[in-house]
Amino acid sequence: MSHLSDDTERALKEKKKNEIYLDAIRGCIFGGAVGDALGYQVEFLDEDTIFKKYGPSGITEYDIDPETGKALISDDTQMTLFTANGLLVGDTIGCMRGIQGNPRVYVADAYQDWLLTQQSTMEKVARHGRFTEVGGSSWLLEVPELYDRRAPGITCLTALEQHKEGECFDDYVKEKRNNSKGCGGIMRVAPLAVNYRADMEDLDMEGAQLAAITHGHSLGYMPAAVLVHIINRIVFPPEGNAMPLKEIVFEARDTVSRIFAGDSHLPELVRIMDQAVYLSEHGSSRDLDNINMLGEGWVAEETLGIALYCALKHQNDFKAGVVAAVNHKGDSDSTGAVTGNILGARLGYEAIPESYKKDLELKDVILEMADDLCHGCPMSEYSKYKDPKWEAKYIKYEAYTH
Repeated sequence: MSHLSDDTERALKEKKKNEIYLDAIRGCIFGGAVGDALGYQVEFLDEDTIFKKYGPSGITEYDIDPETGKALISDDTQMTLFTANGLLVGDTIGCMRGIQGNPRVYVADAYQDWLLTQQSTMEKVARHGRFTEVGGSSWLLEVPELYDRRAPGITCLTALEQHKEGECFDDYVKEKRNNSKGCGGIMRVAPLAVNYRADMEDLDMEGAQLAAITHGHSLGYMPAAVLVHIINRIVFPPEGNAMPLKEIVFEARDTVSRIFAGDSHLPELVRIMDQAVYLSEHGSSRDLDNINMLGEGWVAEETLGIALYCALKHQNDFKAGVVAAVNHKGDSDSTGAVTGNILGARLGYEAIPESYKKDLELKDVILEMADDLCHGCPMSEYSKYKDPKWEAKYIKYEAYTH
């Protein structure tokens, strides 16, 4: 006979039900961080330098930071974590109050917290801003490592500074804060894809909205919509029937083409997606040759193209995919991160090599955030069940330390 209350039993049952997705969600979020950390070490190196330094295969294992003994993540993973924090704050508000705004509202607030980490110190934030009306809504503000600047994108910083000064929108796609199509939007939206099971067009559009908070060119936010679609279909296959990755890519292409029909830049996105698929099947035997045909990844459609190529070509080998994705002269950490998101979702956390798990910076925080995305808020306004850890993080905005 159970001694648990009905509310507690319901909460635990719901958590257990979601666990079937845990390996894929962990794989997606952690895999993105792996690709980011691997690529961060070579992001600003040309190909001759990469292969001279690391050998004919390029960088294949972490280049460990001597001061920390860790493989350092970049701003890509930092912002991905803050995306997740914002989504979970919004979901918690919805559960506890019965109503919430669009995810973009809470994610934009979380990005303001990330901006704090780039402009201040943890000590100053704790002393002057934390737990006040302007103190932020992210428990991540209590993670010291996140205050390290890891080559943050100028467009992200500038756009978020504009937001801080009062330039806030309800619809970032329509308002267009700027005309940037850099990859700073696509590299951080994976948490949206693993957090919701919703109408695909609505979800894809919200992916575009999250990217458009900082990147207003349609080629800055449409690729984010594509990525969200692909990851969501991998993690939550329709009717439980897994789809071939190529089929998912084409479905994402066609869905985003409907959403943004008439956009003058849509043909460019479709072309690079189709080219990525073609090269994965009929291109050179040398990954670098194919990647160079797709670009360097500094802009979002090229990041997507390179990631799709690497994920399709190496869809059953996580390591081969991320290694291919980072060993080029372009934006290696972002192409590595997006490839890691896709392959991690497809193959799962258990398929990621142990050598990529043990020395990754903030690995416990990354896994904790992935687990929270999987399980969701266990409380509601109609239930007496309380989760002290969840309350601390997503209601009080404190790191849980008990």
